[in-house]
This record gives sequence, C-alpha cells and structure tokens, in this order.
Amino acid sequence: MVAPRAAWKGFLRVGSVSCGVKIVGVVTEAEKIRFNILNRKTGNRVNSVYADEVTGDIVPADEQIKGWQADKNDFIPIDAEDITKLKLTSEHTLEVDEFVPISDIDTRYLEKPYYLIPADKPSMEAFAVLRDAMKSKKMAARSCVVMYQHGHEIVIQPYGEGMLLTWLRPHSEMADEGSVFEGIPTGKQDPELLEIAGMLIDKKLTEFDPAKFEDRYEQALIELIDAKRKGKKPPKKALPPEPKNVVNLAEVLRKSLEQEGGNVPAKGGKKTKAA
Repeated sequence: MVAPRAAWKGFLRVGSVSCGVKIVGVVTEAEKIRFNILNRKTGNRVNSVYADEVTGDIVPADEQIKGWQADKNDFIPIDAEDITKLKLTSEHTLEVDEFVPISDIDTRYLEKPYYLIPADKPSMEAFAVLRDAMKSKKMAARSCVVMYQHGHEIVIQPYGEGMLLTWLRPHSEMADEGSVFEGIPTGKQDPELLEIAGMLIDKKLTEFDPAKFEDRYEQALIELIDAKRKGKKPPKKALPPEPKNVVNLAEVLRKSLEQEGGNVPAKGGKKTKAA
C-alpha cells in the first residue's frame, strides 16, 4: 500500500504534550475530467500568457509581481519576499489554544477537510491518547495552520483511528441569515399538511451513504467523450418536466405520498393553498 502524500508536516501541541503529525487530503480530483483549450482552426493546444494591459507586451514570469488595487489604475506592488516575511512563526506547529464541544460547531463554517495522522511511530502513543481523550469528552480542538502560504483557522476532531482537520471559513465571509430568510413563513403550520409531509419523508427514509452519490454531469461528460471518440452522435438526454409552483399543497402532498405507496390519511380540515 502506497503511503499517503502529506500536504503538511509538523507538530500537534496541547500544553506540554506534543507529537509529530501530518495532514493528508480527504478530497482527490484525480479522476475529474479536465479540458484543454484548443485552437478551433488548427486543433493545437493554446497556452495562456500574461500580457501588459496597456502595451500588450507579454510579461515573462520573472517580471511578474502581485499588486493590490488601491484606486483606479493605482496599484501597490507586493513582492514575494514581502509575503514570505509575513509567515507565522508557528508555521509548523498546530498549537491548540482551546477545545469546543463538537455539537457546538456551526457546520456552515466547515470548508475543507483533511485527515490528521501521526507522522512517525514515536508519535503514535501521544496522538492516540489525545484522540481518545477528545472522543470521550466529545470535544474538538481549535487551532490555526499555515498551508499554501495562508493561515487557516481550523477545528480538529476524532475520526475513526485518526483525526479530521477542517479549515474554517472566516466569519466576515458569511452572509447574515436574517436578511436571506426574510419573508419566509414561520410559526405553526397546518397539522394535516405536516402529517402528510412527515409520512412522505418516512417513505423516503434511508441511510446516508456517499458511496451511492453520483455526479451526473461528470457521467454525461464521459458518455459525450466516448461517443465522439467512436465517431458517434452525442447521446440525447431526456429533459425532466419543468417544475411548477404548487397551487393546492394538500393535493400535491397526497399525490406524492400515493406515488410512494403510502396510506393517505382521510381528508379533514380546510385545504391550504400555497403560491
């Protein structure tokens, strides 16, 4: 078995306890279909280049620098050396400053997951003790990691025999749900509609199994490429019926439940209409 490639190596430290760890990506896009940009006339691949916006001259890589736009046509140049000097001194240490109950973690902030595993055999025992202590307390560790020249706030929680390290989105990037949810009805709903909707949910109840998830767009791309490779016409996909606004919610719910083979409760009470 090939050893997992580490995206980061360093130390996990809780108080005076530390152990060597490495971060391994959970997500892989190795099987993703990627396209090249071609010249329609020649069929040759096209290379992208950076050109001066004013003169149109191509700018080689060694003459390119980053710049922050302060005003229109006014940029503050930032050299790579300037960014390097800003790197955190704790670049290779996951310093745990606090623990939070796993149940308190707001899933909206979870951005990108990584596996956290011991870096070597001497680190196994300390890693396992920290993992099991966190598991028994149902706690997650809060820390910060420097990856790809950026600092990321993270949470670390037990996961199987290892741990799961997840980047957190900054609070400043989160939209306020109050303004987004404004106008959506709240309060008590029609008991009859709730009963039928609950029965419909029960008929569709299953287990969360990501192995069954299917990327239909990716599969359609594979079929398209395969057809073109064989000189055939691309397969035609039947379009689903156009969704329409519900006019009589009670009747639609009853019909949906009947289609799932459920026993529809007797009608009672005033029907509710929804736009």
